[in-house]
Amino acid sequence: MKTALVARVIGGIPNRLQLAGGWIDQPFVSKLNPQPPGSMVVVSLEPTFRVMDRAGCASGTRSIATKLWKGRLPERPREELVRELYHAENDGQAEPSGSQDMIGLVYPGINRLDYDYAVQGGVFPSHIETLVEAGPARWLEKVLHLLPVEPRPEGYNPLGEKHLEPEWIARLGQTGKECFEAIERRNVEALGASLNQTMACWEKLLPQVLKHPLIKLDLKALLQVYQEEYPGAMYSGCGGGYLIVASEEEVPGALRVTVRIE
Repeated sequence: MKTALVARVIGGIPNRLQLAGGWIDQPFVSKLNPQPPGSMVVVSLEPTFRVMDRAGCASGTRSIATKLWKGRLPERPREELVRELYHAENDGQAEPSGSQDMIGLVYPGINRLDYDYAVQGGVFPSHIETLVEAGPARWLEKVLHLLPVEPRPEGYNPLGEKHLEPEWIARLGQTGKECFEAIERRNVEALGASLNQTMACWEKLLPQVLKHPLIKLDLKALLQVYQEEYPGAMYSGCGGGYLIVASEEEVPGALRVTVRIE
């Protein structure tokens, strides 16, 4: 009932949370992966609260979907909806957003997206593995904690410095596999390790994800505190957003999420 009340204001399109492996959905990354496919994990969330804009939670994509589909997901094939939304957002864009944004909104449950540049130029996954069972979903809700940090700054671009080393891209793609397996096994330590490893890859490949002249907060120092105290942590996107903490213990000040399953 409460979710329905919130949806009256923000619409019924789901929210999306990316976990380990983000950036492997970008063709400029996946084309350098020596061990394809590389994987990442996205989770579809019930719209129980309005997420911050510019926080790595696909709020821009969700806004386009809300206008395109009048606030509700159409009852059509998911792949068709993903492609329609992808083109609605990215046609004519020099730096298109990755298809994981659209998939995370359209596909229910917990999804491992496998990207191979040899398949569709890496724009869409070569394979999607989905968990929609209640057991993994309810477990993930218990161990995921979202701490609001701050939106990425206006004018910020994380792509100003790139060190796209194939070895690190392969490691990034592996984190998505490890994250999905951890959720299947309900192993919070392994889940946390996959989040930590993702952040290490991001910092190596695209250092301005964490450190940039427009970012005033020491994101790395804040991240390190939570990584040392809990099994793992990562940011929801570039330049801040939410800090996602994996823990069986409560995390003071954190929001909780509801995984959307059908």
